Amino acid sequence: MSDYDFKSAEDKWQTRWTESDIYRSVIDKSKPKHYAVTMLPYTSGDLHIGHWYAMAPSDVRARWMRMRGYNVLFPIGFDAFGLPAENAAIQRNIHPASWTYKNVDTMRRQIQSMGAMFDWKREAVTCAPEYYRWSQWLFLQFYKNELAYKQLSPVDWCPQCNTTLAREQVWGEDRHCERCNTPVIKKDLNQWYLRITDYAEELLDFSRIEWPDRVQAMQTNWIGRSEGVEFEMQVAGHEDSFRVFTTRPDTIFGVTFAVLAPEHGLVDTITTESQKAEVEAYREAASRQTEIERLSTEKERDGVFTGAHAVHPFTGEGVPIYVADYVLTTYGTGAIMAVPAHDDRDFDFATRYGIHIPVVIAPEGWDGKPLETAYIGQGTMVNSGEFDGLSSKAGWGAVADRLQEKGIGEKRTNYRLRDWLISRQRYWGCPIPMIECPSCGLVAVPEEDLPVLLPSDAEFLPTGESPLKLHEGFRNVACPACGEPGTRETDTMDTFICSSWYQYRYLSPDFDSGPFDTEEGDYWLPVDQYTGGIEHATMHLLYTRFFTKAMRDMGLVEDDEPMLSLFNQGIILGEDSEKMSKSRGNVVSPDELVGDYGTDAVRLYLMFISRWDQGAPWNSASMEGAPRFLNKTWGLLIDPPEATDKDGGDGQELRRLTHQTIRKVTEDIDTFSFNTAVAALMTFANGLQKAKSDACFGTEAWEEARRTMILLLAPMTPFFAEELWEQGGGDYSVHDQAWPEWDPELARPSTIEMPVQINGRVRAKFEVSPDATQEEVEQLALEQDNVKRHLEGANPKKVIVVPNRLVNIVV
Repeated sequence: MSDYDFKSAEDKWQTRWTESDIYRSVIDKSKPKHYAVTMLPYTSGDLHIGHWYAMAPSDVRARWMRMRGYNVLFPIGFDAFGLPAENAAIQRNIHPASWTYKNVDTMRRQIQSMGAMFDWKREAVTCAPEYYRWSQWLFLQFYKNELAYKQLSPVDWCPQCNTTLAREQVWGEDRHCERCNTPVIKKDLNQWYLRITDYAEELLDFSRIEWPDRVQAMQTNWIGRSEGVEFEMQVAGHEDSFRVFTTRPDTIFGVTFAVLAPEHGLVDTITTESQKAEVEAYREAASRQTEIERLSTEKERDGVFTGAHAVHPFTGEGVPIYVADYVLTTYGTGAIMAVPAHDDRDFDFATRYGIHIPVVIAPEGWDGKPLETAYIGQGTMVNSGEFDGLSSKAGWGAVADRLQEKGIGEKRTNYRLRDWLISRQRYWGCPIPMIECPSCGLVAVPEEDLPVLLPSDAEFLPTGESPLKLHEGFRNVACPACGEPGTRETDTMDTFICSSWYQYRYLSPDFDSGPFDTEEGDYWLPVDQYTGGIEHATMHLLYTRFFTKAMRDMGLVEDDEPMLSLFNQGIILGEDSEKMSKSRGNVVSPDELVGDYGTDAVRLYLMFISRWDQGAPWNSASMEGAPRFLNKTWGLLIDPPEATDKDGGDGQELRRLTHQTIRKVTEDIDTFSFNTAVAALMTFANGLQKAKSDACFGTEAWEEARRTMILLLAPMTPFFAEELWEQGGGDYSVHDQAWPEWDPELARPSTIEMPVQINGRVRAKFEVSPDATQEEVEQLALEQDNVKRHLEGANPKKVIVVPNRLVNIVV
């Protein structure tokens, strides 16, 4: 038996595809379009097998759509700005641009070896000036539409070095500076934001897209919509007041203290002289903690009394005001009303500091005694004055209405989502196209002056400040409005800006009159199928939705959503079942595998290893099965049969298997079930082997089966199928052929497996024709040995036959 020579075939067809430009996508209104995108890889270095696991199955589906008659656009690019590339360059003592472009070249070569149908003429590299010119242009549109603004926000600050610190420069549980070991504090810094919160409500609407439920849930939780009441609490003896937000106004009579975030603007004003030292020490300690640490459920709730009291809006009683780090200025108002009987955190806090814990929502059957733990459910209002006896639901509205009547409160919807902080005090990023002028204030760089180029000679070693601030040639510039000396913005953009709109640049990467050619956009947009990891659910996948909605409102696109359908693949682990990393030494290199087994064998194994949405550990031993299958199939379809005296076999049975396989593989690729599609092809190969042995070779049924096998393999093993197709006399190219269709009658299984349940538990299974009558199925079910054993001679009360599904016997 001859073996498939993958090396010569891959070289030959890669050259042929490139020369013929077979995968070039152009507008063709005679065909339905399909725009498929797999998340662009980050230029971190060599590709590992996990990259292939993300891309190769995406390619299979794109190829399948092409063979089904769709005009498919399947582009690729590189996410190239950002901190990982900068840090890698610093470690190697080379320039980030050199490191990044070297990686782009390496990764491009590796991706091309994958045999994917990427349209390389649409490649986009986010760190290229011709790309980030339009990232800057889009920023200016956000700014013009009041969706970009600059404001003070907290950063990590080393008081000894007198500089800001990047997250990775803060070390240890005590959060100290990596350079001088000084405890790090929080300090406000002027930084740029995008108003993603303007779209919070719309981002909760997933009705126009088919995205995984898990992603929808993660984004919904991240946005954190809550309906409640915001009202004012007066500080006793002061003109000052503060506002609190609550989702449980029905508990308002249980307020026995209030809490301000350490950063709240009123803390300095209301803290009494005797409490100032204690409050200041607490605030300093809080400034050295992350939000995650402050909100940790394992952390004991603590705080400090300010010495001031608030006035209860209904009873007029004094309510002590504390400062506590479990309240954040980044959510709500930065102040809370504390109801210890009906909130776990408040209960712990009140218990620690001996604060009164009155019950104001009575659970069913409450005996009037103090609660041992907080009751956070619904109930009946008690100890609540005029509202006593109301249910929580009725009391919610009644209290809200009364606060509104008093002129101190109103119903409000709050979101946990914060505006997107895009400023980065690092070098390797897209420059923010803004200028600060002493006379004019903030001035946008004129669009005709874009791109604002990232200087190649800047000192990029981290100092805690923006490296561009040290580059006088970059920083100093004339104000475009008045001509007086000004200074450029020296922060760079979050790299997620660049990846929030790349699907638009793919349409026309060389277009120089806008971010994309609208003629291309009118035809291709929106993306029909997006694939990528679920780890991007609350960042990239949220940001790209925000970008599209904002671009729609600016008149740049017509769509409400960037991608109509999303599929999240799983992760390939190392052979030790751990995440692949160089430090663990468990990284699997596709280059070595391609050299040993060929591209198609690697692709095939990646399809077969597991369900695509689950992932699995890499298994080198199992990998051996893929080239064996290809060589077996090669010999099966290419080598002549051995001499036999058999009469031609059962052609009808072979046709039935052929059409059943077409149906199975088609349905499986449609649902991204690549592993079961490969399994069906293996079963088909076994059937072909039997048919060949039975002298079916050369018959009409054989030719149909042979042709079908090659076409079904084409999306998964593109080189292998192309070579088989040519060897069989087919015209170039197999990838231009139509996907086979099944005959519904032939595709019907000859038998199906019917489970038999007795009182809901499966007790037996049997094979039956799908055409069997209900009476025949019922009789066969009752004749099963295990069914008889469980019935013990008793007559069943009822036998329910669900056609072609199951039999349920009720006894």
